Amino acid sequence: MQGINAGDTAFILLCTALVCMMTPALALFYGGLVKQRDMLSIMIQNFVCMGVIGLIWVFGGFSLAFGPDIGGVIGDIVPYFGMYHVGVSPNPELGPSIPFIMVFAYQMMFAIITPALMTGAFVGRFRFGAYLLFIAFWTILVYLPAAHWIWGGGFLARLGVVDFAGGIVIHTAAGFSALVTAAFLGKRKLAPGESESEPASLPLVALGAGLLWFGWFGFNAGGAYAADALAAYAFTNTMLAGSIAMLVWMFWEWRETRRPTFSGVLVGAVAGLATITPASGYVEPIAALLIGAVGATVCYHAKYVQSWLKIDDSLEVWRAHGVGGMTGALLIGVLASSHINEVAAGGHQLLVQFFAVVLVAAYASLITYILLKLLDGMGILRVSDLIQEEGLDRPLYGESAFNFWNMDRGRPK
Repeated sequence: MQGINAGDTAFILLCTALVCMMTPALALFYGGLVKQRDMLSIMIQNFVCMGVIGLIWVFGGFSLAFGPDIGGVIGDIVPYFGMYHVGVSPNPELGPSIPFIMVFAYQMMFAIITPALMTGAFVGRFRFGAYLLFIAFWTILVYLPAAHWIWGGGFLARLGVVDFAGGIVIHTAAGFSALVTAAFLGKRKLAPGESESEPASLPLVALGAGLLWFGWFGFNAGGAYAADALAAYAFTNTMLAGSIAMLVWMFWEWRETRRPTFSGVLVGAVAGLATITPASGYVEPIAALLIGAVGATVCYHAKYVQSWLKIDDSLEVWRAHGVGGMTGALLIGVLASSHINEVAAGGHQLLVQFFAVVLVAAYASLITYILLKLLDGMGILRVSDLIQEEGLDRPLYGESAFNFWNMDRGRPK
């Protein structure tokens, strides 16, 4: 059996830290995009995932996703429950040159950020207690099965479905669940004459986007589980797709509105990064440019579908992540090169990728709807209209994102 490689281990340690950083970065990104009165509410929803999902991952989550397969549907909860048998000895199938505990840690960061992605869709409408229950059960019932189906040796993996870093498991599942949640909760309640789009701080959005992009190198390149040529391809493809997506999104926005916007540039880059994620370890760099351009184009124009559906997905989670992840997963069947990672484009690959995308999107949407119905039946789901208009930060958390000194009255506003 191959032993532990110090270089590979150091590389995965770094990648794990980068992916961990992405959840706080997402909090900054989302926090800057929402109204000032709701900044803390969405940031705490992001940060708390690190606690809730971290504990779930220890007590059964990792085992359900990556434990011995049960009927192709789920992993056995017993072998790794409470981190039993999760030690330093490498696993021949999961990271054969790194300590097994690093596979546990690296994958935990993916599980943490996935429910956090959804929060941008239902800004200012979800009660915090209900949210905690929602992300816990959503992770158990949606994320863990989907992860096992593709990454844990489940039935989709046996069909030949591939997803290098989460375009299906993470972005498609979270994106479509976010759309269902936004539709179920309904439109935000605004004060008379108030605009739906009033970002609190675009510099904060830029900081969050920059940190997300930085972390995305670990998100994608770490999927190689080694500091090797495959990681180098995934790393480079990530940069190229994000770069061209930024420009293509800017082109479409400029063409439509006669001017570019800073927020559009940032969102376009994120859409490109989401689109390349599933394909980053399967395509040539020149194909990554095409994937980024196609991803930005499809995600940008998906706004017309969302407008037709009349769903208030506040921060366009479905467009950037759901549509982007789905598009990238499908393009594996069109652009994958066996020179990179033993997966070749073709009709069969495209077909199984399509099947996986549809199945995961439908399954995630159904379970999300059921969870929301249960929470709504308990009467704990929605924030009142009055609090929505006032903002969630003060009424729900007793704090404000910013406190400016009122010189006239000599005390904080």
